Amino acid sequence: MINFNEKKGFICDMDGVIYHGNRILPGVVEFISWLQREGKEFLFLTNNSGSTPRELQQKLARMGLEVPEQHFYTSALATAAFLKEQSPGCSVYAIGEAGLFNALYDAGITMNDVNPDYVVMGEGKAYSLDTLTKATNLVLKGARLIGANSDVSGPIENGITPACRALVAPIEMATGTQAYFCGKPNPLMMRTGLKLLGCHSGEAVMVGDRMDTDIISGLESGMSTVLVLSGVSTEETIRTYAYRPTIVLDGVGDIVRLAGESK
Repeated sequence: MINFNEKKGFICDMDGVIYHGNRILPGVVEFISWLQREGKEFLFLTNNSGSTPRELQQKLARMGLEVPEQHFYTSALATAAFLKEQSPGCSVYAIGEAGLFNALYDAGITMNDVNPDYVVMGEGKAYSLDTLTKATNLVLKGARLIGANSDVSGPIENGITPACRALVAPIEMATGTQAYFCGKPNPLMMRTGLKLLGCHSGEAVMVGDRMDTDIISGLESGMSTVLVLSGVSTEETIRTYAYRPTIVLDGVGDIVRLAGESK
């Protein structure tokens, strides 16, 4: 069990935890109100590389949730930070959406479809056989392969959608090259999240809907973990993993209920 009142910081996934598509999930309004009312440090740490923090802030605002932009951190930002640290001023051939491109530009990284240092893959509608073929041949010519995150799929209102790991897989298979993934469960992203919160891992909670990214990343970072059953992982899939979350809840609204009961 977790005493949520004693925890200082909360790192939360978004897709499958806060919303599905454009539908807010039950208990979310109460959860965010509780975080703000109790003065908790909180960060929405998402593996979705397509949107900028401002776009995510505006998406929640359209759903009636007012959360300042500084509370969002994406795998696109983590990818850009990694490349800036590894190879300042490098060039990339990128496939993705505005969130990825903006993060790369802001980190001083330039676009190059002739002889880039890296091929960087995110999610997005720009993915096609033409872009896949271009990326494959650039990797064969020596570009290093980077994936924004290792999610195979993500929840949408009427099912799932293929995510970054699934989109990178054809390039890996065609070239025999393994991609390096910068998003969860990469500990680099989790350490950045804790730093942004100003929290030690023992003071923080990871809340997510995926055993293979959210829960494992929180566990390996030394955080308490909450798996919510409002997204990808289910009671059945939990049993297929050798590790366990600290607690399993139906949704984030249960955190507010348990916090009230423990006072």
